[in-house]
Amino acid sequence: MSMDIRDDRASEPSSAPSTGLAAGPATPLQADPPAPPVPCVPPTPPVPLGEDETAVYGWVLDHQSADPSRAAADLGIAPEAGRAALDRLIALRLVVPEPVAGADPGRPAPARAVDPDAVVTALTAPLQESIHESQLRLQRVRDDFERLRERFLRGRAEASPCSLEVIPSLEEVRAALNRASAECRTEMMTSQPGGTRDPEAMTEALARDTALLERGIRIRTLYHHTARFNGPSQAYVAAASALGAEYRTAHELFGRIIIFDRELAFIPDHLGSWGAVAIRDPSVVAYLCEIFEQTWTHATLFSEAGQDGLERVAKEVDLTIIRLLAAGLKDESIGRRLGMSLRTTRRHIADIMETLGAESRFQAGILASRAGLIDDGTTGSTTAAAGDAERAGPASGGDAAAPQP
Repeated sequence: MSMDIRDDRASEPSSAPSTGLAAGPATPLQADPPAPPVPCVPPTPPVPLGEDETAVYGWVLDHQSADPSRAAADLGIAPEAGRAALDRLIALRLVVPEPVAGADPGRPAPARAVDPDAVVTALTAPLQESIHESQLRLQRVRDDFERLRERFLRGRAEASPCSLEVIPSLEEVRAALNRASAECRTEMMTSQPGGTRDPEAMTEALARDTALLERGIRIRTLYHHTARFNGPSQAYVAAASALGAEYRTAHELFGRIIIFDRELAFIPDHLGSWGAVAIRDPSVVAYLCEIFEQTWTHATLFSEAGQDGLERVAKEVDLTIIRLLAAGLKDESIGRRLGMSLRTTRRHIADIMETLGAESRFQAGILASRAGLIDDGTTGSTTAAAGDAERAGPASGGDAAAPQP
């Protein structure tokens, strides 16, 4: 809960004693009984101390005098600023005038600079008390919402006997993922299609994954091959791998998925929105884990773009594009399946057709087949799967899935 201390303090009347120092030349101070050097509760400053107050405080400390005109002249500040700074220091009891009986009326009053440590405790006591009260209110709010959370989870479990839960909004998806991460005990497996990653998202993901790894959680993540060429992905993988996380890439992925402890899986909803579906059914989760493991077994260890193996990865990407072209997929579908932008996909297709010497996609398929680039044993299954995906429309594992690293 926020507090504007400056507004509260600005409305408080100053309890500073009248010294006559704020108007005109220094006036004599009468020989009244000396005031106590440091009161128990000094007034609260309306605004933070500035450079003028700091400079004037130092001047009083050195000269043992409350002469604003001379202090301003020595410090090179305006006389009005010198008087205002001295008045404020006196109001805060950081400077205490010390009247002397029989003193020359024309001379400035002696003054003493008080140890700040003797003032700050009493000065900040009300603020400390306010902070303590705010912390108590914050804890009460958290306790209230914890009771609501328990009721929400209980009601959700009662309303979802089939162990499937539709999570409609991005905020609720993030809350569910954060809760699952906090409760994770052994491992987290993720498949994250797409080749481009936002640097801010990667920084957030690294902080979250670091917390998991420090608890001994095993993290395995699948990316598209194209992620190897993305700078933020390279930096993220290098940092997380040093902490024990494991990363591999494949030319094609089955979609976006996050699995915790082989008990809870999150997949995108079929609408392509920012919602998700949480799955707890043991058979379905086990099936999804098996799909992940099969892809993981055949995937390639993540390496930076400048390391060995990049040529082989690039060749896999080109061969996959040739097979998908032969299957009749459009540029948009090929890019989506390989985690590429449409522009990058078309550039790859143009390079492939130029290499093959083809003038059309149909001719490129024939030339690729003659060159042995399309395996008849895999073409059928690839073509069938690609055709089914093309007829079904955009893959549900697109970027609209649950928040990604």
